Amino acid sequence: MLELTPDNVILYLRERGWIGDGPASAELLSGGVSNQVLRVTTPAGLIVVKQSRPQLRTRDAWFSDLNRIHREQEVMQALHSYLPDVMPKVLQVDRDNFVYTMSHAPLDATVWKADLLAGRMDVRLGGAIGKVLGQMHQVSAYRRADFAGFADRAVYVQLRVGPFYRRVQERRPKVAHAIEPIIEEMMTRQDALCHGDYTPKNILVDASGFTLVDYETAHLGDPTMDLGLFLAHLTLKAVRAPDRLAEFLALMRAFWRGYCECVSFQPHADLERRGVRHLGVCLLARVDGTSPIDYLPSDAQRDIVRRLGSAILLDGLDSWNGVWEWCEATLTPSLRDLVPG
Repeated sequence: MLELTPDNVILYLRERGWIGDGPASAELLSGGVSNQVLRVTTPAGLIVVKQSRPQLRTRDAWFSDLNRIHREQEVMQALHSYLPDVMPKVLQVDRDNFVYTMSHAPLDATVWKADLLAGRMDVRLGGAIGKVLGQMHQVSAYRRADFAGFADRAVYVQLRVGPFYRRVQERRPKVAHAIEPIIEEMMTRQDALCHGDYTPKNILVDASGFTLVDYETAHLGDPTMDLGLFLAHLTLKAVRAPDRLAEFLALMRAFWRGYCECVSFQPHADLERRGVRHLGVCLLARVDGTSPIDYLPSDAQRDIVRRLGSAILLDGLDSWNGVWEWCEATLTPSLRDLVPG
């Protein structure tokens, strides 16, 4: 495999006829741990070149199948006609070198994770993000023939089940028994397309909306994992900024309302109950898994996340409102002393 860098990608693209002979430049894009992502500027416009790498850039050793790039590209092509306003368009594919190119998000786009960490929150955007996830789940549940080819979960196991769910079982044995049935159900259901990484770092926000990226863990499976993972990330950011808890809770509620507006393939109560269980695991995974988040530096903050995750898994919290009330009653008083300044 030819490993692409900013130094050789222009020649690579020209040799394949993917760009012309005019002036071109390339730069490395940051933000992920599993791929090489490059922005290429040509007279015809901007494109993104993405190539998978076998070893992820994490503290603990973490490897994944290079073929995950093919899953990502194929899922994007399958979804594009249903969600054209938020989906990048796949332009060219080189399967031998585990590469594809795609359209570039608007230049004014910002990574939503960075916006949230900076305190920039838009409740309406939360609702729109919920609607897109709902549309993804709804259309794939009702048009299963279009997504039947995505039943294999090998990459999802490598990038989510192992480093998130199994690692938490190893490092937090008190909750291991509660996580096992969640894994068993997650590995047998084929209800709808699960994105597997529906998180703020993969949402690029611009003046007209947002672009959703990173589909390599997508598979036909249990869509409620997406609910738990997404709301875990908002909860973690609320733990970081407890003085803005009310705003984060409003954002979470808007997300869930938007999602429910688009979903009828299963009862909302059932999706919620299962999503809350995934929330519990994903909270613990982001402090005790293979790739912990870097924006909760204090032991006290991480311990509060562990308390919430354990309460969900062991104490019977099974609704979003129950979780949010726990946050209001427990997190805010506990975390006020942790706010800098």
